[in-house]
Amino acid sequence: MTQASDTSVPSLPKALPFEEAAKLRDRLAASGKTQALFETGYGPSGLPHIGTFGEVARTSWVRNAFTELTGLPSRLLAFSDDMDGLRKVPDNVPNRDLLARHLGKPLTQVPDPFGTHESFGAHNNARLRAFLDGFGFEYEFASSTEYYKAGRFDAALVRVLEEYEKIVAVILPTLGPERRATYSPVLPIHPRTGRVMQIKPDAWDAAAATVTWTDPESGEQFETSVKGGACKLQWKADWAMRWHALGVDYEMSGKDLIDSVRLSGRVCRILGSAPPQDFTYELFLDDQGQKISKSKGNGLSVDEWLRYAPPEALGQFMYNAPHRAKRLYFDVIPRAVDDYLANAAKERAQPDAEKRTNPAWHIAGGRPVDAASPVSFAMLLNLASVVNAETPDILWGFIRRYSPDASPAAMPFLDRLVHHAIAYYRDFVRPAKQYRLPTDTERAALADLAETLRGLDLGSDGEAIQNVVYEVGKRHAFPELRAWFGCLYQVLLGQQEGPRFGGFVALYGIGETIALIEAALARPADAA
Repeated sequence: MTQASDTSVPSLPKALPFEEAAKLRDRLAASGKTQALFETGYGPSGLPHIGTFGEVARTSWVRNAFTELTGLPSRLLAFSDDMDGLRKVPDNVPNRDLLARHLGKPLTQVPDPFGTHESFGAHNNARLRAFLDGFGFEYEFASSTEYYKAGRFDAALVRVLEEYEKIVAVILPTLGPERRATYSPVLPIHPRTGRVMQIKPDAWDAAAATVTWTDPESGEQFETSVKGGACKLQWKADWAMRWHALGVDYEMSGKDLIDSVRLSGRVCRILGSAPPQDFTYELFLDDQGQKISKSKGNGLSVDEWLRYAPPEALGQFMYNAPHRAKRLYFDVIPRAVDDYLANAAKERAQPDAEKRTNPAWHIAGGRPVDAASPVSFAMLLNLASVVNAETPDILWGFIRRYSPDASPAAMPFLDRLVHHAIAYYRDFVRPAKQYRLPTDTERAALADLAETLRGLDLGSDGEAIQNVVYEVGKRHAFPELRAWFGCLYQVLLGQQEGPRFGGFVALYGIGETIALIEAALARPADAA
């Protein structure tokens, strides 16, 4: 009896990037394409923000999974809609009066309020590229202005004229009565003012590739070619035209664009192409629960995150639960760092097949993860808080005693965390510190803990010390052990929450912790 050959297909790693990559694999198999085009879109009317990074990062993870799954080549196009007209002046830029004089012009024709680039669009494009380059993303940057002016969309724009009435019929029902009266998917650029004209054309001619329109202010009539950047499309039609012209296979977008994705998909089909595979992610919220906006500049900025935490931790934050709306503010940083550290440690011990289910593997783009740290970021923050650390050397003194093999040269990732921890402590922890006096029950328990710690070997590890802390708490009349640990954090550290206390004592030192307890017990009432 012959044994049947094993024709089973390796199971798909249980990770969202691979699930998305499998859908894209099937799409290409059905179309016959042998290369995938990923796209991310950016509207440079405001400064780049972390949401922009999130879209590029998540798309890159799907792209990497697609490569792992299929071995097929792919490209990632970071497309800037920099030919859009400036609709309003952002709140978070200088020289706002300068911008106000150029409303309606393409962003690449608006002066740079920062005075560093040839246009506002170029300034924000440079900021976007610098940020993406800083994270090591592999991508091709594309400027809408350059693509229009170079004629790369000319054939697709003629197709829009050929299907003009069908496209209008799809879009008009989604507009209000006032907007409906003036809507056109094709917007000519005024040959004199340079503004993007939001007008309905008098006529269009696909054979001549022109639109005829009247200036509502002067009454003068113009005939404008749709080629060479003399016209642009309204953004929903523009999105669809781009998918059609470039053959985009995959693009993500936020929940607020669900209806726009559907509408642009219908227009793309009218033009003769299948819309790309899409993925909808939830929006990021600021500390007040409001959607993060480029123009408002609310929420965390790129530079702020990188001041307080490494980029890998931002990747971890983006990887977690993309279908759920999340607050993106300073207080999410410590948890994101420690989640990344935990996954990085786990990844180093996993066999290759299991690594592909680990967020750290995706964040590193499938490359080896190098993020060793014997202590958590929360622990570093608490250490910085207790010793009032102003320089890295102070923290490294404790770290070396706790982990003799650790050094900035041997653990560069930990060294980065040390610098981040000092900045975070200085700006957020120290201003919020508020000690309280212990109750009588807590005072007795703290004195007991100090005495018990004196009996421990100075080299005791965090787990042994944690067991001692538990036992002391059980000996006193706390309603629950959580109240005991709350006492430790609030009385000794001046904060509501804290690290695993045994590990903190092991890092800070048993003798130093005893002194900390004694100082808290001796603190006068007016010092709390």
